[in-house]
Amino acid sequence: MRRRRREGNVFSMSFLDCMSCGFGAVILFFMIINAQVKETTENDPSNLMAETRMLEEEILEGRKNLVLARNTLEQVETEQETAEGEIARILALIEELRAELAEYDEDSLAKIERVEQLQSDIELLEEEVKRLLALREEQENQGTRLREFKGEGDRQYLTGLKLGGQRTLVLVDRSASMLDSTIVNIIRRRNMSDAEKLRAVKWRQVVATVDWLTSQFQPGSEFQIYMFNNEAQPVIRGSDGTWLKADDASQLNEAIRVLRRTVPENGTNMRAAYAIADSLTPRPDNIILLVDGLPTLGESTSARNMISGRERVNLHRRAIRELPNGVPVNILLYPMEGDTDAAILYWTLAYATQGSFMSVSRDWP
Repeated sequence: MRRRRREGNVFSMSFLDCMSCGFGAVILFFMIINAQVKETTENDPSNLMAETRMLEEEILEGRKNLVLARNTLEQVETEQETAEGEIARILALIEELRAELAEYDEDSLAKIERVEQLQSDIELLEEEVKRLLALREEQENQGTRLREFKGEGDRQYLTGLKLGGQRTLVLVDRSASMLDSTIVNIIRRRNMSDAEKLRAVKWRQVVATVDWLTSQFQPGSEFQIYMFNNEAQPVIRGSDGTWLKADDASQLNEAIRVLRRTVPENGTNMRAAYAIADSLTPRPDNIILLVDGLPTLGESTSARNMISGRERVNLHRRAIRELPNGVPVNILLYPMEGDTDAAILYWTLAYATQGSFMSVSRDWP
């Protein structure tokens, strides 16, 4: 018996079930998404708007601050340019004032130097006038004088100065301090020309004193004149270590001429000066020291910029050890500003050696 052929059906129950399930799943997925979108949409957007407005306000405030910062920067730059211009003007004014002050200082210094020069010239002329007015000859002891000294009458004498002895040694300080009695003027004159230094009143007074001393030497006696600063040397060249005859007036006159042409300079080495007194043979009977202060140099001849008062006292005490024993030292002191110990120590030296001490007045001899 022939079997009946069965017809196939594509839309079977199983297929429909699968399609239904898939469609249902799609519907379910769509509903879930729709619910979430609705929930998100239904949220209150006021918070977001507030944040938006806040951000907008901050942006606006930032723009305002930026504009203010730009304006402030421009103002600062303008002020800086103004300040730089003012600084440049002030600097130019300072330079102008400095130049004017320098010119004024130079002019003032020149005026001071001119006034000092005029005063020195006046003093020199006054001295010459006084000497011309005092030309009368000495009466009693004119015959015993080896050379003439023209002074001012009674000012030719020195009370207590011992000028006797067969051999007289004269030590003359020619250091830079002999230019003046004050430190300021010493420094000023030290930087002047040699001609101006020779015109210093103090140095001319020292030379005049030596001139007076040489006129008091006794006939038949001997003498020697040494000048010293950082070193000691005889006034008359070639006479080192020898005694000269006081009867020879030409040698006395030559010694005074040399002193008048000698420029005071450098420091004071008293040790070198005293060593001369100890080296002469035979030794001197009398020492006359013309000095204005304590020594500033010791054994070494190198000058120092600064030296204390205590060091100068120590130099003096070491220097006097070079003096020969038993020889009187007669001291003529020309006081200098600030050297307060000099008078006491030199008086002590004169007293210990049975010599004499005198502080010379400005108008002697």
